[in-house]
Amino acid sequence: MTINEIQDQIIEEFSDFEDWMDKYQLLIDLGNEQQPLPPSAKIEQNLIDGCQSRVWLTADLTPNGLVHFAAESDALIVKGIVTLLIRVLSDHTPQEILDADLYFIEQIGLREHLSPTRSNGLLAMLRQMKMYALAFKAKDTGTTSPSV
Repeated sequence: MTINEIQDQIIEEFSDFEDWMDKYQLLIDLGNEQQPLPPSAKIEQNLIDGCQSRVWLTADLTPNGLVHFAAESDALIVKGIVTLLIRVLSDHTPQEILDADLYFIEQIGLREHLSPTRSNGLLAMLRQMKMYALAFKAKDTGTTSPSV
């Protein structure tokens, strides 16, 4: 399934709800379905800078060249948001991730219903996922990755 097909699926799921309290509940439910990270992954270097709550994100390059993300947060709604990002971006090539236009965030109304700090956190999570993809792409092509 392509990144855009997954985004369209998410937009459809959220369109079932008019009320934002129901959408928040859907986010919480999605976050609760996420597999917890092993304690060994909950380390300082996996914490995302820019998030008000604590969010740990890991990424691995699978043998077939796909990036697999895993994450956990100590905040329920944030956990749901990172779960959505993983659902959209995980198990795609680094280039697909770098090229992705994540229109679902606007379409489901997420950005306008987040507090400024959560919105910054969402951007920080997305930025970190793209940095992992960039690093994996650079490693794959043998070039050095730009320092950030």
